[in-house]
Amino acid sequence: MSLEFRGVVTGYRFGEILRNLGLITIGSIICAVAVNGVLIPLSFVSGGLTGLALIIHYLVPPLSVGTLYFLLNIPLYLLGWKQVGPRFLYYSIAGTFIFSAALEWINYPIPIQEKLLGALFAGILTGIGSGIILRSAGSAGGTDILSVILLKRFSIRLGSTILAFNGAVLTMAALLFSLESALYTLIFIYVTAHFMDLVVTGLSQRKAVLIISAQREEIAETIMRKLDRGVTFIEARGGYSGQENNILYTVITFSELSRLKRLINRIDPNAFVVISDTREVMGHRIGNQPHW
Repeated sequence: MSLEFRGVVTGYRFGEILRNLGLITIGSIICAVAVNGVLIPLSFVSGGLTGLALIIHYLVPPLSVGTLYFLLNIPLYLLGWKQVGPRFLYYSIAGTFIFSAALEWINYPIPIQEKLLGALFAGILTGIGSGIILRSAGSAGGTDILSVILLKRFSIRLGSTILAFNGAVLTMAALLFSLESALYTLIFIYVTAHFMDLVVTGLSQRKAVLIISAQREEIAETIMRKLDRGVTFIEARGGYSGQENNILYTVITFSELSRLKRLINRIDPNAFVVISDTREVMGHRIGNQPHW
């Protein structure tokens, strides 16, 4: 390997490390603002290990949330190593340090007294922060590790895993504190899951498009040339006419949708087009799933 090429590779890896650590740091700060600025002043619980750390903190105030969160994460590291891989684990260890430090040092008071508004606002902040963290190559520890494992192995969405896992935490909050506290926490968790999904996959939503047209060859060539997207021909037969035909199938980004419709309409105004939302897309150039 030449020195010039080695320098490019080293520079790329260093830039990638800075990007991932930057995403983890930004997301951790946002989440810490939600915890220290909204959840603790309103005596709310959170989900996952943060929620467990908050419950212990409320019961034993001298134990800080940051310290408890770090200690509770230790048993998950081995699971992350075996199921996800060392790179994700290394970033997650760094993320745990960063988030624990943010919980200790970031304490920005947010003047919200209404509990419902507090649950909504804290959920928005935590969802955005968690989503930013999960767009990196690691996590901030906690149930993020379990969520990524289930997403990779069973395609279970991140928010769904968090909602299911947090049932035990809500039960503990209801038994130890009050049902009202648990219900406000449920609102917070639901909003968090929605905004996390939005940040991780929703903002890079892909569209699956089916096109039936007599000008299919020209439309396919135009899509490949002007949008630089792949096209697949699917053999089909009309149910009424019995005529053999080909359906065009392509996946594009949301921002390309209006341009695609204009191109199709220009070539064949009578084309039959079906546009569907996608949850996740894996693949070269068009994929929107983070690579953990």
